[in-house]
Amino acid sequence: MVSRRGFLRSGGLALLGVGLMGGIPGFLAEAAANEQIISPYKKRKTLICIFQRGAMDGLMAVTPFTDDYLKAARPTLFMSAAKTNNASPLIDLDGRFGLHPSMKAFEPMFREKRLGIVHGIGSPNNTRSHFDAQDYMESGTPFNKGTSSGWLNRAVGLLGHDTLTPFTAVSMTSAMPRSFYGDNPSVSISNLQDFAIQMRGNPMGANMAAKSFEDLYDKTSSTLLKQTGKESFEAMKMLQKTNIKNYTPANNAVYPNSALGNSLKQIAQLVKMDVGLEVAFAESNGWDTHFNQGTENGIFARNVADLSNSIMALWTDLDAYQDDMTVMTMTEFGRTVHQNGTGGTDHGRASCNFILGNSINGGIVHGNMKPLAIENLEDGRDLAVSTDFRSVFSEVADKHLGINNDRILFPDWKGERIGVMRV
Repeated sequence: MVSRRGFLRSGGLALLGVGLMGGIPGFLAEAAANEQIISPYKKRKTLICIFQRGAMDGLMAVTPFTDDYLKAARPTLFMSAAKTNNASPLIDLDGRFGLHPSMKAFEPMFREKRLGIVHGIGSPNNTRSHFDAQDYMESGTPFNKGTSSGWLNRAVGLLGHDTLTPFTAVSMTSAMPRSFYGDNPSVSISNLQDFAIQMRGNPMGANMAAKSFEDLYDKTSSTLLKQTGKESFEAMKMLQKTNIKNYTPANNAVYPNSALGNSLKQIAQLVKMDVGLEVAFAESNGWDTHFNQGTENGIFARNVADLSNSIMALWTDLDAYQDDMTVMTMTEFGRTVHQNGTGGTDHGRASCNFILGNSINGGIVHGNMKPLAIENLEDGRDLAVSTDFRSVFSEVADKHLGINNDRILFPDWKGERIGVMRV
């Protein structure tokens, strides 16, 4: 007889956009309809992570605008905090660093000390491969390709309670991200309106979802199904009873009409449903700016506007939950200090990240960035990594979620934290 936890671990759920009506096997729909609806789960702390895939240029997002070396290295990409009639200046944060003007939505949070920035953050592994760097960051083991689990999945296992719900760990993506790989239950939802159940790891993909689940049902005892399947049925009922399509954000929050905006809006809905969400994941794409990066306008400006506006819409929408919410961004690496010949920047090393919450040591650009003189650059070309991403991720997870086991969360890391969270 398989235990309840063993069943959940072996069948981590991926909820994909296969279509709610007609996409769920009839036996599941009938079982869900016949189950008694239980009360919502207790509201818990929620960590929301956003992966900026493609490698964000941290030197343009948060620019050390007093650095003459950077100005010389980027003759057409450098942005100033000086006010002129011809361009939108950087938002001067502290006399040294300036926030990109398209991220003006972040400025009030920085001034209110709810937004912290870490500059010079990155991986100790110097790969400039998107795939490898993302894999290392999501596994949390930058020198071990054989790690089977992701650091967020391990975080779920360290939450300290056994009352995990179908929505304890949710990724608003069409496929399970590397961060959620592992033994602990997690779900991937591409769209709350179009949702069906697929057993994670099914090599045949979404088209085999219904058959795989029904086969598993046929091979298990009714007692086991009642113990394990009830949570899945409850998940369906919760979504079916919620008017997701006509959701109205609180406080007139306006989410950008973008993939990230839509993902964060759906995360907000799950938070408000009190379904036990504790770890959420979303993605922002398009940060690989090799060509025509732009300054106050262009690809980069659109991306940072979408990122900051989406996060602030979430924050505004969830004002009643802000004490229980922390939002953290991450990106696999940064971009070169020097611009290239096509008006862009190439794969680099360190970048920056943003952390929003009421427990953040905010209003500070954390890190130890040296002047961008050639002797301070990694390999003579890149902003050096002065803060290991694990020192930030572990501090945020530990302080916000109450986790205190870095040996499991980041098994190869023995560094120190930098104080991004208030004690």
